[in-house]
Order: sequence, then C-alpha cells, then structure tokens
Amino acid sequence: MILLFSIILAVFTVVIAIPIIVFVVECAAATRDHGQSSQTFQGKERPRIAVLIPAHNEALEIEATLQGILSQIQPLDKVIVIADNCHDETAKIAAKTGVKVIERKNTRQKGKGYALDYGCQFLAQDPPQVVIMLDADCSIESKMLERISHQAQRTQKPVQALYLMEPPIQRTPEDLISAFAFLIKNQVRPQGLANLGKPCLLTGSGMAIPWFVIQEAQLANGNITEDMQLGIDLAIAGYSPQFCGEAKVLSRLPQKTSAKKSQRIRWEHGYLQIMIAQIPRLLKSSWQKKRSDLLFLALEISVPPLSLLVILWMLVLSLSLFGGFLLNIWLPAQFILILGTILALSILISWRKFASDLIPLSKLLYVPFYLLWKIPLYLKFLVSPQQEWIRTEREEE
Repeated sequence: MILLFSIILAVFTVVIAIPIIVFVVECAAATRDHGQSSQTFQGKERPRIAVLIPAHNEALEIEATLQGILSQIQPLDKVIVIADNCHDETAKIAAKTGVKVIERKNTRQKGKGYALDYGCQFLAQDPPQVVIMLDADCSIESKMLERISHQAQRTQKPVQALYLMEPPIQRTPEDLISAFAFLIKNQVRPQGLANLGKPCLLTGSGMAIPWFVIQEAQLANGNITEDMQLGIDLAIAGYSPQFCGEAKVLSRLPQKTSAKKSQRIRWEHGYLQIMIAQIPRLLKSSWQKKRSDLLFLALEISVPPLSLLVILWMLVLSLSLFGGFLLNIWLPAQFILILGTILALSILISWRKFASDLIPLSKLLYVPFYLLWKIPLYLKFLVSPQQEWIRTEREEE
C-alpha cells in the first residue's frame, strides 16, 4: 500500500511539474527584449488580402468592427462577412458599409469553422495571397492588417496577432483577473515562445494564413475551439503558426454573469478536450517526422488554463503533504512548494511587465475567490463536457 501511494505521488508530481516548468520558461523568455522591428515591412508591397468575418447575429457590433477594418483596406483587398444562420439585421447592416456579404443557412452545422469554410469556398473563385480571419465583435489597432499579412507572406506560415480581452465597462475584481489570465495566455506565453524561436497556438481573432496553406485546412467542423484545432492541423502539415505581438486585436469580456459563464465553459472545456485529443497526436507526429516544433507545441498544450494549473498544484501539494505525514518523506512536498514558488514569481513578474496598468496588485488578492468560481466549471467537464459551439450572449440582448 505504501509503495502504491509512493508511485501515485511520483506520477502526480511529474504530471504537475511539466506544465509548471513550461509555463515558467515561457514567462521568463517573454521578459527578454525580442528585438523585432515594427518597421520591417516598410517599403515592401503589401500582399493582397481577404478579410473573412464570420458573424452570427452580430447586428449590435458588426458596423463598428467593419469601420475599423475598412480604414486599413487597400483597393485590391476584399472584406467578406459571412452572415451565418442570422435572424437579425447583421447582413443588412454589413452590406451598408460596402463590404461583400454572403449568407449561409444550415442549422444542422453550427459553428465558426463551418462559416470560415463557406467563406474560403467563395474566395476560391478569385483567391487572395493571404486570408485574415477576424471576429465580428473586435477592434484592430493601426497597421494591424499590414503587419500580420507581411509576416505571413514572408514566412509562408500562419500568423497569430496579439489578441486580448478588455474587462467590461462595469468591472469586478474577477473580471480584472480574468482579463489578466487571458493576457498571460495570449500575450506573455506566445511572446516567450516567439523569443525562443518556437511556434505558438492560434488563439482566434487575428489569424493571417497564406492562401496556399489555408487550402490544405479542414475548416468545416463544429469544434468549439476551432482556432486551436486549425493551428495544430496546420502545424502537423508543416506550417507551424508564428506570433506577431506588434499586431493587436481587442475584444471585450461580457458583462452579464450568464454570458461570462457560457464563454468560459466553451473556452476551457474546449481547451481540455484539445489537450486530451491532440497531445498524443502531436507527440506521435513529432516522433515520426523528427520535428521538434511539434514537440514544443505538445508541451505548450500541456499547460492547462492558469486557474486550473493553480488548483491542480494545490491538490498535488495536499497529496504530497499527506505523504510526508504518512511516510515521513518530505522531498516531494518540498519540490512541489518550490514549483509553486517559481510559478507565483513568474505570474508576478509577468504582471509587473505586461499588466500593471491593467490590474492593481491589490486586486490579485481576489484570486482565491476566482478559483472558487472556476471549480464548478471544471467539475462540469468531468460530468458533462460541452461539445456544441454556443455564441456568447451580447450585453444588449
């Protein structure tokens, strides 16, 4: 019995150590000056682009999003809105801005992946050099389209822009912590990977993909994390995604509690499903193809959402302390405490460099309450994981 407990404790220690070490290395690498120049594209002709915007009942947001995009569009570019199973004024409002609107009606096949596939089929009649995918409720910063399209054209690989979530107007401490966790996932860790010369995951809005690459992708699926799945599929095909931290896309976290819960369930259940299904696939492909970039992607995916990582660390620490009292072997507990310390330091250093203007240090004291809020979400995954794509409810709805 004691031997069995020791083996279990050792396994759990290794399982929690790997993602914490990966996380710490990424955060440490992100603090280095990466030496990229935002002017590397100047003087070069920009590739001809098509911007695809899947939109499901986005009448409240679509016009503002399109106005920001149109300010960066050149004469030979295209902007395509895919009005996907809409029953509001999305198509009509979008058409008034002068962009091309195509409507898709298929209530059996729901999700962003199906809409993007429909848009790419339309583009095949006159394909661009680079396809850029943006959500219908986002805003883009100056020269965003130029930067990611140039990088995609230069590298001939998919490029993920810096995609961040702003807290809602009437923000709670939990909203600030959620925005900070999103920043860690979508800015700090991808920047660390870029500084190490490693590929990143696709994180959604702000993806630029060369046309000949997107042709090889299987977009038509109902995966609730279709962006991550797309990035993994393209990486295995030989086109590992790259990060462009100088091209910025912004969206806003929802205000309503029900919308927050729905959004987090979709994001995190989808991520956990990707972990389970894709880590073995990436490891197998890495071994068969002798490609280290796929190994690094597998390690990247092995890091669960930050709140879950902290919860798992606490559980393993409790197990190791129990083992210490039971067996009088304290080395595992000491090792887990060291891991927790460097994890906390990495989070604090990342906050200091990237998020001190977003969230006051005092608000981090609410982290325990945030973790308590997230526990039912993870328990729900064990009982009834979300499988179907569900759009996040907008505030006015």
